[in-house]
Order: sequence, then C-alpha cells, then structure tokens
Amino acid sequence: MAEVAVKSLPNRGPESGSGAGRERMPDRTIRVINGEERIYYEGYWIRHYDVPDTLAYKKDLIDALTRRVFHHAEPGINTPGERLDEVRTAYDEEDDPAKRRVLSAMLAGALLNRGSDILTRLVELEQIGVTVNPDNELLKECGRCFMGALEYGRSIRPVTGKEVLDELWGEPFKAFTMNVEQFLETRYIKIALTMKEIDAIRDKLIGIFDGLAIFAPHIPMIRELADSAKEASETMRSDLEIIDVWPRFVAARDRLEMANPEVAENADRREHTLARRGFQLIQDGGEVMIHLASLRVPMPRTTQEFLERCDSFSERFKTRSVHG
Repeated sequence: MAEVAVKSLPNRGPESGSGAGRERMPDRTIRVINGEERIYYEGYWIRHYDVPDTLAYKKDLIDALTRRVFHHAEPGINTPGERLDEVRTAYDEEDDPAKRRVLSAMLAGALLNRGSDILTRLVELEQIGVTVNPDNELLKECGRCFMGALEYGRSIRPVTGKEVLDELWGEPFKAFTMNVEQFLETRYIKIALTMKEIDAIRDKLIGIFDGLAIFAPHIPMIRELADSAKEASETMRSDLEIIDVWPRFVAARDRLEMANPEVAENADRREHTLARRGFQLIQDGGEVMIHLASLRVPMPRTTQEFLERCDSFSERFKTRSVHG
C-alpha cells in the first residue's frame, strides 16, 4: 500500500486531514501512515489489526471482553459458571427486590462465564482435530448463555460513568454472534467516537483556560493527556506497542493530577477560587478522558454533562478572570 502524506498525529481526526476544506475519506479506507497500517472511521485514522476469523481467536476475544466487563462492573458478580444452577435457583426463590437485583447481576455473571467455559472446551476440541459445526448443540447452548447474560445484565451497576456498562456488557454476545471482521468494525466505530469525545473535552478545557496565566503550564499537559489517551484507546493490549503507549498515557495522567496552579501571593480571593475550581475542573476532565481511553467506548451522557459543567464554569469565571 502507498504511503499517505500525513506526517504527524495520524489518529487525530480533524487535525490529520479531515477538517474543513480537506477531503473526507470514506469509512473503512485502509492506508499506511508513517509506516503503520490504519483504518479510517468517523474522521479518525485508527490503528488497524489483521486478525484471524477462527473459533480460537473468537474465544480469546470473548475472554478479553469478559474480563473487561467484570473489571468495570460492580464487585461480587463474577460468579463461576459452575454455580449457575445454584444462583438461578436463589434468584427464582428470592422475593426481596433489592436482593433479587443482586442475584440477577450474579446470574448474568454466571451465564457469561458458563458461555465462556463452553467455548473454551469447543476450541480445545478443534485443536485436537474435532470439527465443531455451527449447528452443534454445545455451540447453541453457548449462544443461549451469552444471550441470557445480556438479558440479566441489565441489573448490573457500572463502576464508571452513567452508560458505559450498556456498551461493554453486550460485546461478548456480539463477538459470539458476529464474524470477527464485523465485530471489529463495531469496535473501530466505538474507538473513533471515543476519540471524538476526548477531543471535545480537550478543546473545551483549552478554550476555557488558554490565556489564563495561572493555568499556562496545564495547557500542554491537557494536550498530552488527550493525545496519549487516544493512542491508548486504539492500541490492543496484546500489541507490543502498548509497552510504549501505556507508560506515556499514565505519565501524562500523573503529571496533570499533580500540577497544582501557582497563584501569586497578592492574589485576591476571587483568583484563589478560580485556581481551585479551575484545577478541579481540569482534573475532572482528565478523569473522564482516562475512563474513555481505558474503556475504549464512548460515554455520551457523561461527556455531555462534563461539557455543560465547563460552560457553567466559563460563564461564571472567565469574563472576570485576569489574563496573562
């Protein structure tokens, strides 16, 4: 494939060639940029991966998706698949609504793990030469388990954001029912939308604080966190590049979290309030970017609420602030 004349920030969307007055590529376009194969979605050039469409790869993919959803869900619901019948009985017999909700979440976890257990055994059979046909009863049972997990998973409470679990919980089921290429297309779209939200938060924060002397050191830190967050969101954890990508992302997070604004000794109370609340807003925006990059799914409600907070802050403070 031919090299593309994009020499910096290849995944930055509008900053990398899709802004006003520039040609917009059709989605699914694949090109080599700076020596890396990338695919275009929603205005962003995203790191592209060639993966096999095999049952073994699908099993590894579902395992990774399952670990991720349990990591971001409320604790105590990662019920082993072997306890499925016991949890189902307890759920059916429970009358207390609060306890029934928790048992529903635990049942979803057990179903997800049971489906994953079945898929593991089927892959082991294939690896010793046993052909597993699509109409195999175990494969059908696996699908029923993932579907049941999706249904009962509505009772699970997320740890992060307001809508994240809806995006994550359905992914193991989608990965099972779709071929790998179709599923990865949904992932690329979600990553592009995630990058778009990171950019929106970055631009909003810079729009508020750029030009305010006490926040001058924070502007490059906000940019670095946004850039490294987008890079982290597009990089598979199994990719060797993560050895460089993840430390950059975490270091950017740590620098921003520790960078308190310096207020002049003779500053008045208003400026001290601006510094304190402004820094809190920057930290909160950084936290949303961190969650977006870690989850690799958009959080539209969470992002929109933060952007509205920024507008309220700007309306209250910026017109009265001292610019450097």
